[in-house]
Amino acid sequence: MSERPRSRRPAEVAPEEWSDWSWQMRHRIRDAAGLGAWIDPSDDERRAIDALGDRFRFVITPYYASLMDPEDPACPVRRQVVPRLAELDDAAGLADPLDEVAHSPVKNIVRVYPDRIAFCVNNECALYCRYCLRKRMVGEPEWAMKKRELQAGIDWVRETPEIRDVLLTGGDPLIFNDERLGWLLESLRSIPHVEILRLGTRLPVTLPFRVTPALCDLLSSFHPLWVNTHFNHPKELSEEAAAACDRLTRAGIPVGNQSVLLRGVNDDERVMKTLCEGLVRMRVRPYYVYQAQLLEGTGHFRVPIERGVEIFRALRGRTSGFAIPTYVLDTPYGKVPLSHPYLKGREGDDVVVEAYDGRLWREPNPLDPPEPAS
Repeated sequence: MSERPRSRRPAEVAPEEWSDWSWQMRHRIRDAAGLGAWIDPSDDERRAIDALGDRFRFVITPYYASLMDPEDPACPVRRQVVPRLAELDDAAGLADPLDEVAHSPVKNIVRVYPDRIAFCVNNECALYCRYCLRKRMVGEPEWAMKKRELQAGIDWVRETPEIRDVLLTGGDPLIFNDERLGWLLESLRSIPHVEILRLGTRLPVTLPFRVTPALCDLLSSFHPLWVNTHFNHPKELSEEAAAACDRLTRAGIPVGNQSVLLRGVNDDERVMKTLCEGLVRMRVRPYYVYQAQLLEGTGHFRVPIERGVEIFRALRGRTSGFAIPTYVLDTPYGKVPLSHPYLKGREGDDVVVEAYDGRLWREPNPLDPPEPAS
């Protein structure tokens, strides 16, 4: 069993400050000068921070910055959160590739399936991932949710009896304090037809100190409640992250993981196997791995779907079956497993897949994606 990494707390920061999630939020890195305290930014990274400041915000928690290799720009943790000029070179990328706005009956509720919704309860995260599906929303004031807007969403759920499963996402719902989160969960739990509550959160990965005993006690009072988090690379499986997941599971909360297949991060059989087996040791179930979307500024992250199929075929028979996540493509018609019979084949630069209801979706996915400009 490999030893888990541990975050690198600066000597001048007291242990009780470092492990205080509110301290971490107040001291987030927001510019190249702040980043320089943790790594030696490359020229590309410095120029990208300046060039992309108005397009997609740059924020990193000190905890997550401490997991980065300070000397290596190819560090898989660093690649996920530090801007790169390649983000400016993506002619195919879309702002809303899943057409979520068209599936929104009220502000920040996304309904693709008849019986379940994603409720984007805020527009903030502990840090901003460069491949974020909702980068159009994160940190942008028009997508913030006032309490009356949250109440309007709750009222819509109450008036829509088909909804049995509510996923709270964002942004990140654990950015809320315990009082606000408790109010939201209690309001939804009071609706008779809502059977399951789910939280989609990356804070066990990016800010594990948020998963306090008090938070776990709160969440455990709203069972059945599930948590899905988002580890992408074994370097993220730190002692602190493992402890956060342990607190959740000991509170009776099932924890699953949803990764994104990212070029230069986890598009390798060995890395994916190490990640999934490490998650299982933490009692976190590898659930989904998403094909990276056709999202603006992410061309340098996208992997040919055939390569993804190879990776997950290579895991079969070489590790525990429950350690192998389902490789999926999210489409405006819902999630589609990228395996037979859902993967129908290739037509030129497009891959054709079949959704759960028989509709076909054509995903632009060239076999030889262009190298990003240096």
